[in-house]
Formats: sequence, structure tokens, C-alpha cells
Amino acid sequence: MDDYRLVDREPAPARYGRLEVRTADLGPADWLTERAPGHGDFGTVAGVAAPGFAAYARVLHPAALDERPVRWAAVAAARGLGTRPGADWHEVAGLDRDYHNACAYGLPGVWDEHPAEGPTPPAVAQALIPVLARHTRTPERCWFGLWNGYGRWDFDGIPSFPTPGRDEVLLAGPLAEAVSPVSLNEFAELPDLWWPQDRAWCLGGDVDLVSTYVGGSPALIAELLAAPELEAHPVSPGDKVG
Repeated sequence: MDDYRLVDREPAPARYGRLEVRTADLGPADWLTERAPGHGDFGTVAGVAAPGFAAYARVLHPAALDERPVRWAAVAAARGLGTRPGADWHEVAGLDRDYHNACAYGLPGVWDEHPAEGPTPPAVAQALIPVLARHTRTPERCWFGLWNGYGRWDFDGIPSFPTPGRDEVLLAGPLAEAVSPVSLNEFAELPDLWWPQDRAWCLGGDVDLVSTYVGGSPALIAELLAAPELEAHPVSPGDKVG
């Protein structure tokens, strides 16, 4: 498991952006920690988001060309390939799994920057928020999980809750504030997990992934798949993540 803890870290903030850092009562996360064995294993869609939803989507983090977003489908098309829901970025870009052949970096005129690896990138989050808000009764009361291994802040003294492969600090606030951590600095990671009080859906990302996963109703997933600002594919809860 990756761990980006540094020797000299800043004290944990009382607010992560405009999200409250909870130092007591982690009860809102109990439903995530009490999943049955085999439901939401590490490395699966339901392990990154949460098990039990009727439908799931994989939202791809875009590559870039001159700092402009580039869809994976455009990269695949430039190489004469199609795309499939479970495709890994290295397959789409024509790289080996560890990017050892990345000396021919990018594809001229198509892409010159890999997709962001980690939790949901801010631009993708901004496109997700209005869609997610339409599919919950409680957009003003949401919960978030932030991996306590991100190295800029010292979360060692803050209570955390376990998810498959990670320990998360619990944050609270309106859905609209999910992107507010960038106010701390431009490199601040957004929360890995998002869910509303009514648990109508759950969004999950991870430090090692170039995709974000969402579980929810068929109507929500259909809207995500159709959103012009997003590149998304339907997936199943047991599918491997990437």
C-alpha cells in the first residue's frame, strides 16, 4: 500500500477546505465499515465505492494536451483502437503496465499528460456535483472520507474508519463544498469517498487510480453516462478497478 507520510507535516486542520474534520462520532461511516465479507473487496468497484447499489459507473480521469482535457476514447481512436469499460490507461495509450516505455511520452497532437492518478480531480468533481445533487434528498448534509496517508497534514491523532485497504478521516459538509480543499493549495487532494446522509449513492476514488467510481440508482448512473462533461462507462460491483 502506498503511503505518502512525510517527516515534517502540518498539523491536521480543523477544516479541510470548508469541510469539517470530525474528531468524534464516526457513526455516519459505520455502514461502510460493516460490509459483509466478500462484499466490496479491495481492488474491486464495490471496494472503492460501496456495495449494495443497483448500478455503478466508472468515470475516467482525462488525459491532457497543452493542459486541455483529452478523453481516453480520443487517445484510443488515434491509435486505431476502441475502448471497453474496464480498459486500463496503459492499454489505451500503448504503454506497458509500469509505463517503462514512456520515453515516447504522449502522442503528438493527441495527448502529452497522463490522467491524474488519485482521488477525483477538481474539474471532474465540478462536473459530478450537479448530477449527484439531483439524486439525493440531502445535498446539504454529506459525508466524506479522506485517506489519512496523504502526506501534507498530520492526521495521526485524528480518529479514522477502515475501508478495504485504507483508513479514512471523516469529513462533513455540503456536497457543493467537495472541491473546497483546493483552497488550501492547488495540490490538496479531494476526499476519496463521498456520500449523502440519505445514502442514495456513494462515490469512491483512490490514490492509485485514474478513475472515480459511483454506485447509485439506475437513473443516476444513466445520467452520469450521458453527461457530456464526463467520460463514463457502466461497470459491475465485482469488476477490478484501474
